[in-house]
Amino acid sequence: MRIDILTLFPEMFTPLSESILKRAQSAGYIDIRTHNIRDYSEDKHKKCDDYPFGGGAGMLMTPQPIASAIAAVDPKHEAHRIYLSPKGKVFSQSMVKAYAEKPRLLFLCGHYEGVDQRVIDLFIDEELSIGDYVLTGGELPAMVITDAVCRYVEGVLNQDSLTAESHTNRRLEYPQYTRPQEFMGLSVPEILLSGDHAKVDEWRARQSLLLTRALRPDLLTEEEMVDPPPVQKPKKRRSKKAQAPLAAENVTNGTGENSAPSQGEVDSFSQGENSTCAVEKTQDTQQK
Repeated sequence: MRIDILTLFPEMFTPLSESILKRAQSAGYIDIRTHNIRDYSEDKHKKCDDYPFGGGAGMLMTPQPIASAIAAVDPKHEAHRIYLSPKGKVFSQSMVKAYAEKPRLLFLCGHYEGVDQRVIDLFIDEELSIGDYVLTGGELPAMVITDAVCRYVEGVLNQDSLTAESHTNRRLEYPQYTRPQEFMGLSVPEILLSGDHAKVDEWRARQSLLLTRALRPDLLTEEEMVDPPPVQKPKKRRSKKAQAPLAAENVTNGTGENSAPSQGEVDSFSQGENSTCAVEKTQDTQQK
């Protein structure tokens, strides 16, 4: 992937040449290029801003240097051109993969009070914001979006690292722990030391849900905000075999009085003999 960044302050983009992105560029997975808009100004003093028509506070970036820079960097309009603006659509994780699949991106960083509207009308495909607030320029948003998108370019990161992180499937990532096992009186949860991967996965999924409920409930549906009621286990019924010895308590000895069953009779019931056999055995014993 190639990313071109048009800015008045290219020196601000040093962080994009460090750490993971530096390795990715060295390996050829991504190609990030910054271009100084001032280099394309036709003004003898390389001026790139002027007062807005109709009055108002601040200065506005003039169209000529920007138009010339875009024409030089992307003459065939091969890149998806994005203007970083607080008026744009708010950038989110759901957009990252779509941008990562594009072969080229071009970011225009506004400054001061923004850019002449004719630049947007003639050359820009999309306006994008990183939040509902205003910054001094588009440089920081360009770095944020570049970093987020490059992580999803094939080869930049191990893809396993991307499957369970925050905002994947609209959930926040579960808590993570490393050595030492105990730190300032706080210990690593025992489940993470158990070696039971199924239980660890279950714990992580549960913690992810609880964190999302607590910190970003707006990501969840109403159903996901409430735990389902516990499953009621069916009550075990006593089998007829188990109930049979109790029936012997109602057997009379011929005088109208209840006669407690002998141990032999209980054994007979436990072996599956019916109550009629038990009555006959009781009466035969008494007649003898």
